[in-house]
Amino acid sequence: MFRPDLTNPLRGLIMPRDSRSRRVSSWNTDGANADYWPLEPGETKTIAQIEGAGCINHIWMTSGSDEPAWPRRLLIRMYWEGQENPSVEVPFGDFFGVGHGKLAQFESMPLNMTHHPSGGMRSAFNCWWPMPFADSARIEIVNESDVGRPLYFYVDYEEYDEPIDDALYFHATWRRENPCEGWAEPGAPVHTAELNAVQNIGGEDNYLILEAEGRGHYVGCNLSIHNWDGGWWGEGDDMIFIDDDDWPPSIHGTGSEDYFNHAYGMQDVAGLYHGVSLFDGDPETWIGKWTCYRYHIPDPVVFHERIRVTIEHGHANHRSDDYSSTAYWYQTLPHRPLAPMLPVEKRLPRGA
Repeated sequence: MFRPDLTNPLRGLIMPRDSRSRRVSSWNTDGANADYWPLEPGETKTIAQIEGAGCINHIWMTSGSDEPAWPRRLLIRMYWEGQENPSVEVPFGDFFGVGHGKLAQFESMPLNMTHHPSGGMRSAFNCWWPMPFADSARIEIVNESDVGRPLYFYVDYEEYDEPIDDALYFHATWRRENPCEGWAEPGAPVHTAELNAVQNIGGEDNYLILEAEGRGHYVGCNLSIHNWDGGWWGEGDDMIFIDDDDWPPSIHGTGSEDYFNHAYGMQDVAGLYHGVSLFDGDPETWIGKWTCYRYHIPDPVVFHERIRVTIEHGHANHRSDDYSSTAYWYQTLPHRPLAPMLPVEKRLPRGA
């Protein structure tokens, strides 16, 4: 039987699917127009409980309030196959691609955020990471703030008669170091011979983006930097240790901007697989808040036993900025428990 090349995702649309399209949403079941679910202060609410085999293909949400940095005060959690530990636990805004509790307009292949220049609640959040499951899926939202808010949502999925063979499970985790422990004085010039001569062998003090065990592939991250240390915040090499790596790691980069596929600093662009979703600083002094992303969709980083994804905070970890990150990956179950989530007061950006 002839089968065309389906590596182009648009070509996949020509083939029939043996599935049923379904949606869980916040629609008002009495027919009125209050198409949202209320989230009370401190409330944890399950928004989707799906039984049987399937795959979540799209999530759309919107919410908001006048509360400062509200996207850091909500959490999104996901559980597969009745597992006790969540496979996803990330602050709301960071999960959808923008850190610091900020809202911003950006587009990428798996995630986007819409944002009206007037601000307020005129933002929407979209996710297209595929999320397969064999028996059950559960999504919940946690409101760790002092105010209630509306939550509008769609969870679009396919229902199958039997599970996808050998499918890996979607995971996401969030981390923060506020600040990273750098060794140089604030604002130290990055391109001096003395600073650049310092060596980092081993990478033990790098900022940790992900540490996972099992079989799977890392598909990327967003990294949020609040540069209060002064000067250019980059020059930190990415180092990804795979399976039995000691030193050097299997993947070693050449600088922060290089990992995010930019050069000579960061540019205010948002591409399919890499870019800057929040450009909220001074491109001359580099002081301010940034969120950069790199999604390994055509080029996932494969691991068979374990993986440790790290990046230097400045050359040889000389800087002491506020770093936070969301890592995305697929792997087998059960998974290593995610890093404990920081309490809400330790998730908020400086000054919020």
